[in-house]
Amino acid sequence: MDTLGTACLVVALLTAVYSAGAALYGARTGRHEFVTSARRAFYCLAGLAILATALIESRYLASDFRYELVAQNSSTSLPTFYKLAALWSSQAGSLLFWVLVLSIFSSVVLHVTRRAHREIVPYATAVLAGIAGFFVFLMLAYASPFATLADPPAEGNGLEPLLRNPAMMFHPPMLYSGYVGFSIPFAFAIGALVTRRTGADWIRSTRRFALIAWTFLGTGILLGALWSYSELGWGGYWAWDPVENAALMPWLTGTAFLHSIMVQEKRGMLRRWNLALIVGTFVLSLLGTFLVRSGVLNSIHAFGASTLGVPFLIFVAVVLLGSVGLLVTRLDDFKSSARIDSLLSREAFFLLNNLALVGLCFVTFWGTWFPLISKAVTGNESSVGPPWFDRYTMPLGLVLVALIGIGPLLAWRRVTTRAALRAFAAPLAVAGGALVLLLALTDAAESTSSLALFVLAAFVLAAVGQEFWRGAGARRVLAREPRPLAMLRLVGRNRRRYGGYIVHAGIALVLVGVAGSSAFAKHEDVRLAAGQTARVGGYEVTYVRPTAGVASDRAGTGAPITLGALLRVRKGDRVFYEHPSRNYYPSQDFSQGGPFGRFFEGEANSEVATKWGLTHNFWAAVTPDTSNLMGPIRVANRRFADASPDVQGVILAAIAQSYAKSPPPATFRLIVSPMVSWIWLGGLIAIAGALTAGWPSPDARRRRVRSLYAARLGRDLSRA
Repeated sequence: MDTLGTACLVVALLTAVYSAGAALYGARTGRHEFVTSARRAFYCLAGLAILATALIESRYLASDFRYELVAQNSSTSLPTFYKLAALWSSQAGSLLFWVLVLSIFSSVVLHVTRRAHREIVPYATAVLAGIAGFFVFLMLAYASPFATLADPPAEGNGLEPLLRNPAMMFHPPMLYSGYVGFSIPFAFAIGALVTRRTGADWIRSTRRFALIAWTFLGTGILLGALWSYSELGWGGYWAWDPVENAALMPWLTGTAFLHSIMVQEKRGMLRRWNLALIVGTFVLSLLGTFLVRSGVLNSIHAFGASTLGVPFLIFVAVVLLGSVGLLVTRLDDFKSSARIDSLLSREAFFLLNNLALVGLCFVTFWGTWFPLISKAVTGNESSVGPPWFDRYTMPLGLVLVALIGIGPLLAWRRVTTRAALRAFAAPLAVAGGALVLLLALTDAAESTSSLALFVLAAFVLAAVGQEFWRGAGARRVLAREPRPLAMLRLVGRNRRRYGGYIVHAGIALVLVGVAGSSAFAKHEDVRLAAGQTARVGGYEVTYVRPTAGVASDRAGTGAPITLGALLRVRKGDRVFYEHPSRNYYPSQDFSQGGPFGRFFEGEANSEVATKWGLTHNFWAAVTPDTSNLMGPIRVANRRFADASPDVQGVILAAIAQSYAKSPPPATFRLIVSPMVSWIWLGGLIAIAGALTAGWPSPDARRRRVRSLYAARLGRDLSRA
């Protein structure tokens, strides 16, 4: 099996090299059959990547610890779901997943464009093949997923406990799919630069792939925030961690790219800017992939140090310098007579939107990499924390939210003063009403920035609602349809425009959740004995009794020991019960605590109890005090070290149950977060908007069919 897997990688590397070479040869000589062969080679590469992935996944399912990858992050007791998802928790598995997604994305886009962009596609194929070949080379030279052990262990190390969470297991593939997806518009941008065809044609063919990548990346960020909120036991969802920032930066520049390409399509402007944006987005995607595995910056999200630092950074440098050099040599090709006619126009505000997004990205980049920058300059490694990020990102964020609301209200080219007043009247009235209501119900001095976010979010939602209402009203009059039907058909016929508005509404709701949970959350860290009560944010929390179990983890992570608490929570007349707990995983080193103590000396993670609600979330985590168990553990180690596994299991269960019978007080973190659920509710709405915007409309499909028939007719006539 290892020979077959390695053979797949070797053939994949040769296939990538051939695809790049054939595409370039076909482009230079005009022999299109070589370009076709290069495209078909990519199909073969995708098949090889799928086969290699299936092979290593089968080894995970079989718990075949002869494979180093399986022994490192799997075990016989690991649930099947986590065995299948453990692939991308490792360095070699992440590389294989990169190649898998890249080859599939590339095969799809090359198939879609097989009859279009005859000059650009060969160079785009070569770029995509070069990227794929580099990642396959890394697997063959540095981190093979099919490496075997001469002396395989009887049991694997198991998966990192923090990763045993459904959100976390979907979070990495979503991020990687986003990172990889931006390679598609990047490759076509390079092809456009090489062939000097820098118009909007390459954008029209790859815009949907850029939107897919943006959606994947945004979904990954939301899932990462959910994992942080529900798994790490600190009660937050964003900490300006380096790996969090690494995902945010290409999402910001990708957002700027998706907005500014509309200006190029409508007005023929910002061509140079768009190419620079997609190059920067792809480079940031590569850096994000590198940062997760490199260990160069401390992060709770980075699992394992990398051996790929030097070759990966060389590759990033080649991509960046090569792209910038190509862009500089093509400056004469970007001359355009189109100019911004008025500062009060949609394109002007799109440009301001871009500047705000890039500014946010720059601040995030500087703060993220500041430890390495300071070490290089001063010799001392210094870092900046969340307060520094908040100080500089909050003003830019407020400006960005305002621009999100203003942009859709303006027309292209210029807007008359009368039209502007008519467009802005209702949204400004709603924002003013929200301000008055907030001043009456809250303490404005508690958080002026959150107050501003609430008001601006109300402005955005009102602006989006107004656009839907007006559009549906106009269609209702023309088509004589009921307003709900008119609105549905309006969206169906203008999916890109109104899908974008839905995204804006979703982002506004996300920011409402951020503002509410940041400014008005209540925290309490308390130590309670059974029967005692604490109060937090209007909730009365009583520690009813401790709980303990062996192999009874309700989250299904495979934890052998679970210690927790039953809480009774009362708010007014409403009473509910929550069960926070902490899972304990054994150390593989028997010298740490002996055969019984090792179960408490390994990794441990919190299973948080959360009561979700639209207005408030109740959140609780517990840290049990296991000091009373040390005596029974020492006795068990001395008397039953040589007992059979069944006997040891009974003894371990008795030790765990002794915690429930006579526990010391436990430490609880209790949090009441207003509106925090709006973060993920808004995220779902934004994702739905992105899917709406990216879904091909019937008119677009008909235009594509007509263009294909026209192209075929043209070729037939030219032959005749």
